[in-house]
Amino acid sequence: MAEGSVGVPDGQELPQLVFSLPRPRPRVVVKADLLPAVSVLSLIGLVGIPLGWIWSRLAPPEKVRVYDANQVVPLQLESWHRFDDLGIYAMLALAAGVVVGAVVWLLRERRGPVIMIAAVLGGLLAGYLGTSMGIAFANGHYAITGTPKIGDVLTTAPRLESMWVLLAQPFATALVYGLLAGWNGRDDLGRRLA
Repeated sequence: MAEGSVGVPDGQELPQLVFSLPRPRPRVVVKADLLPAVSVLSLIGLVGIPLGWIWSRLAPPEKVRVYDANQVVPLQLESWHRFDDLGIYAMLALAAGVVVGAVVWLLRERRGPVIMIAAVLGGLLAGYLGTSMGIAFANGHYAITGTPKIGDVLTTAPRLESMWVLLAQPFATALVYGLLAGWNGRDDLGRRLA
């Protein structure tokens, strides 16, 4: 045995006993996140207005012919633009939802279910504002001036015939935020900076 060692043969070390208390499981912070959640909800809701304006400029109008008793009938293949209008808005809303989900995830000090719910509700508000303001912008852009006569060909504003498109942005936001939270793998989602 080496001099100065107590009962340990030469070439061997004392086993390291490491004892650490388990960290307490992080709890959901609701009260501290409420005001930022309201800010997130309202800011994301305002995204719907420029989204509606962009849609009103990208969506194709429909050409119709005026018949008896002020009835309008779409020209051949023009009725397909109704699906194009819906598809364009859905793609814009999905893209906005992906961006919003990623940006909200970057709010590291506020990560959690409260902010995610606020982001999803903000996406729903943005969808409502985007569809209603987009239709209003399109109606203003393709306004019919004068009284049409029988046989005239008019250009009518794009329209959204299904309100299911309102769910595109909140769905994409929840999906991206959920994927990032699952990928993170930390109990506190990385809220603590240390």
